[in-house]
Amino acid sequence: MDELNELSDLAEKRFTRVRDKLRANLVPPLVASLRHYDRRNLRPDLLAGLTIAAVAIPQCIAFALLIGIPVPAVVASAIVGTLLCALFCSSKHLVVGPTNTISIILTGALISLAAEPLAPLQKVLLIGFFMGALQLAAGLSGLGKITQFVSRSVIVGYTTAVGILIATGQLGDLLGIAHTPDVSLPGTLRHLVTSFFTLNLNYATAFTGLIALLAIISLRRWRPSWPDGLPVLVLAGGAAFTFDLSGYGVSTVGDLGKISGGLPFFTGFPLNGDTIQLIPKLTSIAVAAAILGMLEAVTVAKSLAAKTGQAIDPNQELIGMGLGNLVGAGFGASPGSASFLRSAANLRSGGRTQVAVVASSVFVLAIVFVISPLLAEIPIAAIAAYLIVIAVRLFQPAQIFLVRNSTRADAAVFWITLIAALFLQLDTAIYVGIGISLVFFLQKASAPALSEHAFNDLGQLAEIDTPAERNHAQISIVHVEGDLFFGAADLFQDGIRRLAADPHIRIFILRMKNARHLDATTVMALDQLHDYLKSDGRHLLISGAHGDVALVLKRSGLAARIGLENIFPAEENPTLATKKALQRAQQLLPDQKPEVRIFYSKPQPGAA
Repeated sequence: MDELNELSDLAEKRFTRVRDKLRANLVPPLVASLRHYDRRNLRPDLLAGLTIAAVAIPQCIAFALLIGIPVPAVVASAIVGTLLCALFCSSKHLVVGPTNTISIILTGALISLAAEPLAPLQKVLLIGFFMGALQLAAGLSGLGKITQFVSRSVIVGYTTAVGILIATGQLGDLLGIAHTPDVSLPGTLRHLVTSFFTLNLNYATAFTGLIALLAIISLRRWRPSWPDGLPVLVLAGGAAFTFDLSGYGVSTVGDLGKISGGLPFFTGFPLNGDTIQLIPKLTSIAVAAAILGMLEAVTVAKSLAAKTGQAIDPNQELIGMGLGNLVGAGFGASPGSASFLRSAANLRSGGRTQVAVVASSVFVLAIVFVISPLLAEIPIAAIAAYLIVIAVRLFQPAQIFLVRNSTRADAAVFWITLIAALFLQLDTAIYVGIGISLVFFLQKASAPALSEHAFNDLGQLAEIDTPAERNHAQISIVHVEGDLFFGAADLFQDGIRRLAADPHIRIFILRMKNARHLDATTVMALDQLHDYLKSDGRHLLISGAHGDVALVLKRSGLAARIGLENIFPAEENPTLATKKALQRAQQLLPDQKPEVRIFYSKPQPGAA
C-alpha cells in the first residue's frame, strides 16, 4: 500500500512538472515583456518592422514563383506565421517566415508528388501542417538541443547546393527560355546551354531580366542599407505597365494568379479524405523540412544572440515556429523557417523587441493591400533576377573554406551533402548529410583510450616507452578512458582480448575511473570477457567505477556475477580503489608477490 502511495505521489509530481512547463512555454514571451515595454523603443521597432516588410514582400513573390503556388499563400506566411512566431519565440530579433531552403524543399516535393491529383497549394499546406506539428512537439518535449548534434558542415553543404539549384532554375525565366520537362540539374543545364547557343529565347524577357539584375546589384553596391528588392521590382512593374511588355511576350506575376491584399482568414486545416491518403508519401518530406527548419531557427537565433548578448531558449523558438506553421496552414499560409536575411535586417535597422517583428506583419498586410495591382505587373524575369541574387548570397566562401579545411570528416560531410542535394531529392539529401555526420561522430566517440603504464620508483603510475620498463606481468591494470556506449563496445572488447591473450596475466583490473556512458552492449562485452577469463582460471576486477557506470553495473547484474568483493567503487583518493583492487589480487595469488602492469593503449594518430 505504501508503495502504491509513493508511485501515486511520484506520478502526481511528474504531472505537475509537465503541466507547469506547458503553461510556461505556451504563455507568449511577448505578452509578458509588454508589461515592461519602454515607449522609447516604439519608434525604432516600427522602423525596423517597415524594413523587414520591405525585404519580405519581394521575397514572398519570388518564393511563390520558385515553388509554383499563388503569391497570397506565401504573403500569408509572412503575416500569420511571422506574427505567431514573434509572439512565442524568445529571441527579440528572430524573423520566421518564407525562406530559400524551405521553398526549395517544397519545390522538390511538388515535383516528386506531381502525379497526385491534389492542387500544389493543398500539398504545400499539408506539408506545412505536419512540419508545424513536429516542430511544436519537439519544442514542448524539450528537444530543442537535439539540433546541436547535426554538423554545421551539413548546413553549409546544403545551403550551397540550394544556391546552385535556385540560380540554375531561374536562368530560364531570366532569359525567356521555355521550361524543360527534365527538371534534374544535368537536364536543366543541358537545356539552358542548348537554348542559349541556338538563340531559342525571348529577347524582350532577357533584356528585362538582365536590366533588373544589373539594377539590383547596383543598388546593393551604392545603397547597401536599402532593401534592394522592393524598389527595383516596383520600378520594373511600373515599366512593364507603362510600355505594355506583355505584348512582347514578357510574363508577369499576374499570370501566376490574382494577388489579393486582404486579411488572411481561417479556412480550416488541410485534412480531408483526399489529403489523408497522401500522408504516407509526404511524411519523409515533412520530417526533413521540420528538421531543417529547427536547425535554421536555432542557428539564426544563436548567431543573433552572440551579437546582442541575449539569452535564448531553443525550445521556445521551436514552439513559436511550430505554431506558426501549424496554425498558418489553417489560414492558407505556406510553411516557413527562420530567415537570416530578414532577422539580420531587423537587428541592423535598430529593432529592439519582438514588437518590430509584429509590426512587420502589419506592414506587409498594408503594403500589399495598397500596391497589389502594381505587384501583379512585375515581370517574372525581374523576379528571377532577384532570386538569383538571393541564391548568390547563400554562398558563404568563408564558411565553405572553413569546413573544407578543418578536418577530413568535415570536408567529406560537406561534399557528400552538397552532391546529394544536387542530384537526389532534397529531403533525402538532409538525411544523407545528417547520417554521414553522425557516422563520423560515432567513429570519433567510439575509440576508448588504452595505454601501457607501470609503477615507478616513487610508487606512482607513469607511462612507459619500452617493454623493458614494465613490471611483472601477472597482474594487468587496464586503464579505460572514454565513452563506453554501443559504438565503442567492439573496439573495447578487441583491445582487452588482445591483452588477455597473454597467458602469463592471471588477473585483470579494469580501472574505470575515466570511463563514461556504459550501456547494455558494453556490459555484454564485459560479461563475455569475465566468462572468458573465468574459463581459464583467471580473474576480472573492476576499480574506480562511479556515477552512471557503477549504477549500470549494479542494475545489469554484472556486478553480482563478477562478485561484489571484486568491485571497488571510486573514492575521494583517485588511486585508493586501485590499491584495494591490488590487495584483492594478492589474495587471489597468495603464493606469489605480484607486480603490476598497466595497459592504456593510445589511439593511433589520424584515427577517426
